[in-house]
Amino acid sequence: MTIGLLAIVVGALWTVQGLDILTDSKMSGKQTWAFVGGAVAVFGLILTVIGERVRSRSKRK
Repeated sequence: MTIGLLAIVVGALWTVQGLDILTDSKMSGKQTWAFVGGAVAVFGLILTVIGERVRSRSKRK
């Protein structure tokens, strides 16, 4: 779950840099980073959901 949460944060950061909301970076304004960041954030969300399901299953047993 920790890796998933980290991926969400990093992906969101890359997305806002790619959309040129955060400036003063080599990644700012590059549309590629907006797509890559979105994909990383979605991957992090999937990891977090899977981690939570595994965690809740192990608590039931």
